[in-house]
Amino acid sequence: MTIRASIVGGSGYAGGELLRLLLFHPEVEVAQVTSESSAGKFVYTRHPNLRSCTRLKFTPLEQLEPCDVLFVALPHGECAGRIEQLAGLAGRIVDLSADFRLRNAEDYQRWYGWEHPAEHWLNRFVYGLPEIHREQIRGAHYVSGVGCNATATNLAVWPLVKAGIVDLAREVIVEVKAGSSESGATAGPSSHHPDRSHAVRSYAPTGHRHTAEVLQVLATAGASTGVHMSVTAVELVRGVLATAHLFVRPELRASMDVMGLWKVYRAAYGGEPFVRLVRERQGVYRYPEPKILAGSNYAEVGFDYDADSGRIVALAAIDNLMKGAAGTAVQCMNLMCDVDEMLGLGFPGLHPV
Repeated sequence: MTIRASIVGGSGYAGGELLRLLLFHPEVEVAQVTSESSAGKFVYTRHPNLRSCTRLKFTPLEQLEPCDVLFVALPHGECAGRIEQLAGLAGRIVDLSADFRLRNAEDYQRWYGWEHPAEHWLNRFVYGLPEIHREQIRGAHYVSGVGCNATATNLAVWPLVKAGIVDLAREVIVEVKAGSSESGATAGPSSHHPDRSHAVRSYAPTGHRHTAEVLQVLATAGASTGVHMSVTAVELVRGVLATAHLFVRPELRASMDVMGLWKVYRAAYGGEPFVRLVRERQGVYRYPEPKILAGSNYAEVGFDYDADSGRIVALAAIDNLMKGAAGTAVQCMNLMCDVDEMLGLGFPGLHPV
């Protein structure tokens, strides 16, 4: 089986990671990669790590031809306005932007500040986090991308909420530390190297838009608790570390301990190919660490427990360009096309970086 795949908006960081993965996927032929600003140029002019790996050139969107799977890596707001056109070119679409992540059109006005132009398409897309929606993704025709900060947060807290051990009368507090590639390939004042280097900068202490995805995922588990996310820029290029604080239900505190939490996370992730549970007694890497996940589709999930207060500290680390974007998109494609879920994604990460 050969899957003909194309990438729309392939000149950015996520598009480059998609291309890297698809070029070496044993079941994929990359047909086209579009870019308006780089049309006619070799793809390695924007993605120099792919030099000698391919002779593909960027094409303009108007020259896009039909294919089996279309990956859309356009800026937020652009796919929604083109969805009818794009759906006519491919039977399966994976959109990496936020355009189809949320089920309610009203949420786009609240969290993104714009009116959704294709709200009748929202329920046709499956939220693309396989660890939570694998069966819906399997065989689906339209799958949304996932926010990188939301991915790390959801992987950390979802098993606890699903298991029914969280006190939903107390709201979930999440601190996310994020690398600079979250800002994309286009430089801006906040990502200018002299300003970003050596910085630990809180840029979204409240109201981060990925909060909407966490609320949506937890609602599927019947949880109506509030979620408060703060995001801090740190000196990483790739990487997200989410640290969430939740409280055990009062009636369960006497019986809860670290072993009980191990059981919860093992029940949720024991069979997951890309989730590694990390809580070591000694050593440097005792808890999840984004650094050692660079370039991989793996997520590390860990935890600790304060018995005196009943507080669970749940942690998850990912590479935001991989498990937070391109890697999960390819994982979704594998499920959609009924091939081995791990194909093209086995790289374990680099150490040291």
